Amino acid sequence: MNFYILTLFPEMVSQAMHTSIIGKAVERGLLHIEAINIRDYTRDKHMKTDDYPYGGGAGMVMQAQPVYDAYCAVKERIGYTPRTVYLTPQGPTFTQNMAKEMAIEKNMVFLCGHYEGVDERVLEEIVTDYVSIGDYVLTGGELPAMVMVDAISRMVPGVLTNETSGISESFEGGLLEYPQYTRPFQWNQKEAPGVLLSGDHQKIEEWRREQSILRTQKYRPDLLKEADLTIKEKALYRISDL
Repeated sequence: MNFYILTLFPEMVSQAMHTSIIGKAVERGLLHIEAINIRDYTRDKHMKTDDYPYGGGAGMVMQAQPVYDAYCAVKERIGYTPRTVYLTPQGPTFTQNMAKEMAIEKNMVFLCGHYEGVDERVLEEIVTDYVSIGDYVLTGGELPAMVMVDAISRMVPGVLTNETSGISESFEGGLLEYPQYTRPFQWNQKEAPGVLLSGDHQKIEEWRREQSILRTQKYRPDLLKEADLTIKEKALYRISDL
């Protein structure tokens, strides 16, 4: 899968996206993550990419032309109109389901805004998805883009060395992940749950399912409305459909 991140700060993206699991996947050729410097496409002799907003107001606005030319360069390389995400608080909140759905794409473009935003005309021209990572304001779209690339990449076949990891972690089935333990068995006068050492895989799965439900009920009860629960589980944990 190929990710193209249109940004004014390519070094920020390049340094962060070539480490850990994602970096190894890049080395193995499973992912291609490229930061496209929007400044390389400005026609201004001073490398300027922003200007004052029409109508007045504080701050600056990213100009349409450099963004559009950077996008067109990517589009020409891949040979078709790619799915393009603009990172903005105005979009729907990014979810695990969105990550899974986007992971089927071969190429994706992310546009990172700065200052007071981007000229609306170029957004209308190139953006297919408006996405937010939360109801707060950041200085730019680079961090949200990297969050999305990381989450989407984990869904690409082969990126996770343990293929079951991607289907057994938080938000799968609408539930938070169960608690995890490792050696030593006793630490700080606390023991790991004995069932995990029992060797009985059915009991272990039952325990993990129970813990996922209880943890979701405690920390993210809002998720339970859409969680994949049986009628018996809803009754047992007193979970309403309302």
